[in-house]
Amino acid sequence: MVIRCQFRPVLASMIAASPLLLLANLANGQQAAPSATEKPQPEAAPRGERSMVRQIKYGDWQKFCFKTPGTNQVCRTTISGTFDTGQSAVRADLIEREGGGKARLQLFLPIGMYLQAGVKLIVDRGKPHHIPYVWCLTNTCIAANVADAALIREMEKGQQLQLEVVDSSVQSVSTTLPLGQFASVHQGAAARTFEQEIDE
Repeated sequence: MVIRCQFRPVLASMIAASPLLLLANLANGQQAAPSATEKPQPEAAPRGERSMVRQIKYGDWQKFCFKTPGTNQVCRTTISGTFDTGQSAVRADLIEREGGGKARLQLFLPIGMYLQAGVKLIVDRGKPHHIPYVWCLTNTCIAANVADAALIREMEKGQQLQLEVVDSSVQSVSTTLPLGQFASVHQGAAARTFEQEIDE
């Protein structure tokens, strides 16, 4: 499905780039960051582990692509989880640009976490990957890093993706995302492609 949008010149430059702003900021601000496969020394170890207070329900993996004149297409393979209230809880995005080389893994998580600890990501029973937090908004914190080919292969072959965070009381909390559909969605055609056209 292709969705075409037209914009007036006054706001075109801002609106046309809007799906890419977060990706661009992360790319510019995190060039020297370690990859997800490198494990930095934690500043503080969790004092214990607690169960999730509210259960998270995950939807299906989906793939969306964005085309803007003069730039390469960007695709996002994504899954979202919500609390039973309908409030957004977790979102995971694998973002790739045509001809851009490395992909980025981006995680949207609840606020109130111990940010220095970052996020520990484990596919099935494999080795852990560390994803640092890069910024927080009023209602979510974002962790992001380069996702190398080895991590993407793990996700395509895996069944579960465990995310472990450390809360403000320095206790670890984890949630598990399904990976059963990830490979077919990631390798398949986009569910929707958004084409942004600019009127001159």
